[in-house]
Parts: sequence; C-alpha cells; structure tokens
Amino acid sequence: MRVFFTYLNYHFIFVISFFFVTPSTASDTLTATQILTTNQTLLSQNRSFVLGFFRDSNTNYYLGIWYNNISPQTIVWTANRDNPIDNSSGYLKIGDNGSFVLLNSSGNPAWSSNQTNSKNPVLHLLDTGNLVLKDSSDKTNNNYLWQSFDYPTDTLLPGMKVGWNLDTGTEKHLTSWKVEGEDPSSGDYTLKIDYHGLPEGFLRRNQTITYRTGPWNGERFSGIPGMKDDTNDLKYNFTYDEHGVWFSFSVTDPSLLSRIILSSDSDGQYQRYMWIQGRWNKFSYAPKDQCDFYGVCGSYGVCDNNASPVCSCIQGFRPKNQEAWNLRDGSDGCVRNTGLNCSTDKFLRLEHMKLPDTTNVFVNKSMTLDECGSLCKRNCSCTAYANIDIRNGGSGCVMWLGQLFDMNVHRTDGQDLYVRLAAADIGSTSSNKNHRAVLAIGITVCALVLVLGLVAVCYLRKKRQQSSRATISGFVHRSHDSLMNEVVSSRGYLGDERNMDDIELPLFDCDTLTMATNNFSQDNKLGEGGFGSVYMGRLIEGQKIAVKRLSKYSGQGIEEFKNEVKLIVKLQHRNLVRLLGCCIENDEKMLVYEYMENRGLDSILFDKSESRVLLDWERRFNIIYGIARGLLYLHQDSRFRIIHRDLKISNILLDSEMIPKISDFGMARIFDKDQTQAKTLRVVGTYGYMSPEYAMDGNFSVKSDVFSFGVMVLEIITGKKNREFYSDNDELNLLGNVWRHWHEGTALTLLDPSIGNSYTEAEVVRCIHIGLLCVQEHAEDRPTMSSVILMLSSETPSLPNPKTPGFSIKKNHPKTESSSSSVNQVTVTMLDAR
Repeated sequence: MRVFFTYLNYHFIFVISFFFVTPSTASDTLTATQILTTNQTLLSQNRSFVLGFFRDSNTNYYLGIWYNNISPQTIVWTANRDNPIDNSSGYLKIGDNGSFVLLNSSGNPAWSSNQTNSKNPVLHLLDTGNLVLKDSSDKTNNNYLWQSFDYPTDTLLPGMKVGWNLDTGTEKHLTSWKVEGEDPSSGDYTLKIDYHGLPEGFLRRNQTITYRTGPWNGERFSGIPGMKDDTNDLKYNFTYDEHGVWFSFSVTDPSLLSRIILSSDSDGQYQRYMWIQGRWNKFSYAPKDQCDFYGVCGSYGVCDNNASPVCSCIQGFRPKNQEAWNLRDGSDGCVRNTGLNCSTDKFLRLEHMKLPDTTNVFVNKSMTLDECGSLCKRNCSCTAYANIDIRNGGSGCVMWLGQLFDMNVHRTDGQDLYVRLAAADIGSTSSNKNHRAVLAIGITVCALVLVLGLVAVCYLRKKRQQSSRATISGFVHRSHDSLMNEVVSSRGYLGDERNMDDIELPLFDCDTLTMATNNFSQDNKLGEGGFGSVYMGRLIEGQKIAVKRLSKYSGQGIEEFKNEVKLIVKLQHRNLVRLLGCCIENDEKMLVYEYMENRGLDSILFDKSESRVLLDWERRFNIIYGIARGLLYLHQDSRFRIIHRDLKISNILLDSEMIPKISDFGMARIFDKDQTQAKTLRVVGTYGYMSPEYAMDGNFSVKSDVFSFGVMVLEIITGKKNREFYSDNDELNLLGNVWRHWHEGTALTLLDPSIGNSYTEAEVVRCIHIGLLCVQEHAEDRPTMSSVILMLSSETPSLPNPKTPGFSIKKNHPKTESSSSSVNQVTVTMLDAR
C-alpha cells in the first residue's frame, strides 16, 4: 500500500507541476516548484548551452548538456550515464533535501546530486556549460552547493578541472563513452592525473596504462610536443601544491568554442577540438604515433618516431633481448654494459626528452639543477635527475631512484635529462681526447683511401658494362642510370630523395641471370602473373635467388617494375622480402630477390595435402604476428609511409624458418608522413582482400591495408579462402560466416582441423576478434597496425566489440580463382578492379 501511495504521490506532483509551473525553453533556471520533462530544456543566458534529455541508439533517455545550434548534437556532460531512463515519462525536479533528482516513469530516483542544507535551492545553467545548484538568496556568483564541473564525464570544457583535491581526497577525471556517439555509459578509457611523485596524466584502458603525458615542466606536459600556450586564444593551466593537483584550460575569447574529449574511438585518444567555420576541427590528439604508447621501448630504452627502428638504448646500455630487438620489439628494454661504481660514475645529458615515468621519484621544488646533480651523485641509488620547471633557465629537482621507463625523444620540444652511467661508458676525460682525435684522423685517412679505391673500381666496372650494351631507344631500352633517374623523380617519391645516388641497387648482367636460371627453364619456373614470370636461380657462388622477369609484351608491368624498384630498395625489415638487385639490358627488365625456401604461404595454407600440418597453431600465430610487424614498418617505422594495396596470402612468403615476408610492391604507394588517405581512378588489387572504400570509390589509406590484413588473419585461422568459401545455408563469404559464428558463440568451430589440438582457445578467439576488428566496413572503425601489435602482444581479454564486416553479404559468383596467381617468391597481379 505504501508503494502505491508513493507512486501516486510522485505522479500527482508531476501532473500538478506540468499544468502550472513548467519552465519555458528560454529559461536558464529551474526552481523548487518546477520540473523539467523529457520534451523540455533549459537554455543558458547567452544561448550557448542546452540542458535537456537525449536518447542513445537504444532509445534510453539521459539528462545531459550540449552545445546549442551546433549540428551534429555535441554532448558535453551526462548526469545518469550509467543509469538511463527507459522511456519518455521521466523528469527532473529539485527534492525536499535540497538536491535535485532525476525520476523515472515509476517515480523512483534514477540519479540525484548530493544533499544540501539550502531552503531555497535553484538550478542554473551557466554560459560556461556548468550546471550549478545554489541558494536563490545567495547573490554571489561562485558559492555553489553543487556543480556539474565537479563531475566531468568524457569532456573537459574551458574552466573545468581534472585532478585531485588533496585536502578532501576527492578526484576528477575523464571517462570515455562506451561507444562513441551511440552509448554514453562509462567506457573502457580513463584519463587521470596521478599526484604521486611528480604529477602527470595517465590514459588507461581499464587498468592498463596506454599513454602517459609526462610531467608538467612549467610550459607544457613534457610528453606532448607542441603543447604551448596560444596567446591568441588558448591557455593551459596546471597547479600543484600541498592542497591539490589540477589541470584545466581557458580561452581568451569567450565566443571561441573549444573542448577536450577522451574518445573511445581510435583506441582511446585525448583530443582537442575547436569550432571553426561550421565544424569541429581536431587541433591536437594523443597518442598519435607508436612512441606515444606506454613503455614501447621498455626500461632504459628511448623511442624516436623519426628513427628506424624507433627503439634505441641509451648510450652505455644494450638490448636485454637482442632477438626480440631484431624483430623491432623493444618492450623488454635495455641493460647496462658496465655496472655502476658510485664514487666514479658520471652523468650523460640527453636532450629533447619526454621524462621517464615520474610516479616514484624524489621531488624538491626549491633546488637548482647543480644542487640536484650533486645530491644525485651522492645518492648511489639515484639513476637520473632533471629540472622540474624549464622556464627562466630551469628550477626544481626531480630524481629517479630506480629504472627509467617510457622515454621518448622529441626533436623540438622535451627537456634535458641527466642519466647516471659508469665512467667507462660515458666517454673519456680530457687527457685521452687528443689520443682519440689522432686515432680518428688516422682511421679517416685510411677510410678515404679505401673509398677512393672502391670508387675507381666501380667506375671502371660501370664503364665496361655500359660499353657492352647495345644502343637502344625508348623507356624499355634505357640504361640503369636513366631508369633510376626516372624512378626517383616519379610521382609519389618524397622530399630530397630525388638524387639518383641515394639508390644503391646492385646491377646484374643478363647473362648471369640466364645462367643462374638455366636459361629460364620451365623446370625453374616458380609462377606466372599478369606482367611476367618468376624463376628460381642459383648464382655461381651458390646463393639461391628468385628472378622476376618482366614480360616483353606487358605494358602494365613497366609501371609496376619502376614502382617496386622505387619502394623496396630502401626497405629493410625482417618481415619484408629483400630486393637483391635488378637487370636492365636490351629489352630485358628483371628484379632479383632473396629465395624463400618454403615458397608462398598460399602453397601450404590452401594445399589439400598433408603439408598443411606444417602450419600448427604456434606457426600460424607467429606468421600473423610477423605480417603485422612488417605492415607496421611500412605504415609507420620506415622512412616513408607506404600503402601496399595488394596484401593477400599469396604475397606472403616463408623462409627456411617459416618467417613470413611481405612481397610484391608493384601496386604500393608512398604517402607523406602527414597524409592520411588518397584517391585513385585506377583501382588495382585482388577481390576478396580489397576494402570497401577502395573497391567502390578508389579511396585508400593505411586502413585499406588493415582490412586486407584482417582477411588474411581469418584465412590463416580457418585455412579457407575468403572468395572461395561458401556456407551451406547462406552462401556467405568467409567474412560473413565468421561474423555469424562470432555472434552465435561458435567461432572456434571454424578453426582449421589440420591444426589439431596444438592451440590455446583464448589465443585463437583473440585472433578471430582482432581479424573482425580489422575487416569492419568503415575505415575509421578499424584499428591501426600499432594497436593490432598491442592487441596481439597482450593477453588482456578487453577488446572493443567488432562492427559489421565489409563485403559480408550473400554472393552468387562462381567459384573461380581471383585474378592473382601465386608465385614462389613473388606474386604478380593483373586485376584492374572497378
């Protein structure tokens, strides 16, 4: 009976309030005698912000604040993000205890603010986007009983703070949406200020640190290059004392709209936006590259995104795990070459550094750098020191008493870090500098003589080769030098790379390759494609090679030949096939590659014979991981950003140790480091591996390669081809079938039976999950290859839910081979897909 009257009482209040005291949509306040229903709003005085109800993709209702007159709707705060109202009968009112409460259709509280002692509370939406509760008799502007700025969700507005109140032990931080733009409930990513040691920001996915801002150095966070005060529009503010640690920002022009959000897209990012010319423009974001991810180079390792490989050890250190280091995996970090001796140790100055993790450090704000260095020298446990504040010559002292972790180098920003080294590793004293100088001069002279001799030999050899060639005309008859000049000046080659001397590619004689391949015998033929054939050969010295011989009658192959020389000659990675040289003689054009003993992956994976048992689960996982590492190198770690555009199983070659190597760069394209996508009118590649945006519209980017990688992952796991697979009932391709089984919870049934019982269920499921993330229909939903590497390397089960894959519809095409054919060392493609 009590429940009934309570229910009746709430609805009586609702009805009376609705008919007599509902606020107008122009009002910016809500009094104790009013309610706010789901079809009503409050509007701030200058009409910048709106308080009202919005719905998610499941038609749940949330009380929130958003920008007025901005489309699409941009939510900046949500009250009941984890307890939505399920229909439109909910409403907001000020309760008897001085708080305001959100009631559902049953009259039960879905969310409420804290209680206050106010007898005349009023709710007020300010022009800053701050929703405040105050006493109506209080005429001050900032004596609030409650304010939404104390409870941020995923957005930081000007004047809003994140950090710690150390007097009360309370904390404010950002938490991403569960699904960007669809589900405002608390997501997996948080951005918090850690006040321990020297305060800095940490971005976490659940409990795992993914990114660190570096400590505040007086001007900016040391790990965010380019983050400086903009005197025209934006100011960053950071305060740190015994009462609290706070970060905020402000705008000098109130009409300028700017916000910082923690996004659940792009693998969790801190992003700053400004509203300019009718749209939100992203001005900065982090993490933005491989070096931004936490601990990518381990302890005492330094990450430099402009170097290749990105990880290096500090002087006086060496890789802890050299084998992993050779595979471009620096997460195990570095160890000292020489043990420390406290009395004789010295300090190495590293410039432009993002300081190491400062969670456990000694801090003194009043010491000078010299005093800091002296204290560190006397303390045998001190491993490094630096200034806290870099302004006005530097001040304050931060000292590390353990390992140095998560260091980056920034070419323009960052600050100085002084690292403790054994005297033998840091360089010598002034007494032996002259000795080294004399030694260096002697070595230089010897080297110069040797180089001049080699230049003379090469020159004579080159003249002899040129004189032996027939006089020819047209492109197909040009000399090696002429071809190289055309290659390096071709469209798409970058910067100062136009000098032909930059390309150091050995030149093979046609007679040498003819002899090596037994006159291009059919017995030596490994495969054939649209613009030539590939042959196995053996040089006189015994080295096995693979020779791609361009067809004399293929016009298409000329461009691919030039492109492959242009791109692969500068690429060196364990998971990329190595180009050994080329031959341009008479009407012959040939590329010479290292020989792959285990031929193409397709020759084993799709073989119906017993050879498939060679691919147990461990080998398949290592192949997936190796392909990912090679692709990451192309997209991020090489000198250029390279889009392969024709990734497929037949373009993955296996050496004697079953190490995968990506081949065939005839379709590849170079991107500028700042370029994100391009468009072409000539779509080339292989159906079944091409992303939807590329196949349909000609748009390609790194995410196009990610799609192809996802298809390969699913093919490697199932042992079936995407284009040739049909389920018994729906005639779906492989992507659609995997997607259906994933939702039915039967994905493990798709595992290739030839694997046997050699697998770990969790690892297989994680790889299927990653494959589905990579083949999502929309490019922006797919992860980057750096994220894929992290997902493959991590055992955490928390991965974003995949969305619908591209090209997973029913298919009625005949079961025919795609227009690419497998070659042992190299695959060649003749498809012009439209």
